[in-house]
Amino acid sequence: MSFSPFATGHAARVPMLVFAAAAAMLPGLAAAAEPTCLTAPEFTALATYSLPSVITGTVQRCSPMLPSDAFLPTQGAGLAMRYAGAKDAAWPAAKAAFLKLTGANLGSGLMKGMSETSMQEIVDTAIAAKVTDALPAERCGTVNRLVQLLAPLPPESTAGVIALAVGLGTSSGRKIGPIKVCPA
Repeated sequence: MSFSPFATGHAARVPMLVFAAAAAMLPGLAAAAEPTCLTAPEFTALATYSLPSVITGTVQRCSPMLPSDAFLPTQGAGLAMRYAGAKDAAWPAAKAAFLKLTGANLGSGLMKGMSETSMQEIVDTAIAAKVTDALPAERCGTVNRLVQLLAPLPPESTAGVIALAVGLGTSSGRKIGPIKVCPA
């Protein structure tokens, strides 16, 4: 989780930390020798769908460590709700990307027989829990600032920025956990 396409310092690792934590929760990926490659549109769809859960997990993790007037404790829940408005539209492509990441067999196994609502609930809960567990408390201030800077963007634009940053990292030979963006 030390990815940074832009710089090498502590603060430079934080921009992708939140999504890296969400990506790391995907079943069966940690053991893969080579990370699964998603196209930029697949990655963007998955990120768009995941952002509300990532933000919710970040708020749960970081609010106790931040001043009560910081962005996440005061506006994080509202941002997650606003970003949730894009989830339904992103779900079909996000589901396909999720199934691609988790392997072809998963699509024919447990998840195949599951309702869309049940699958979404599992993905959402797992993402929020992983962020809560994986985000180091000492990075909460930087993550708070990052989320505050990205908050004015629509969810698809924020997801696109994340996909672009991960794509830059991939093209430089770096990866973010088990996911990489395929070269264009």
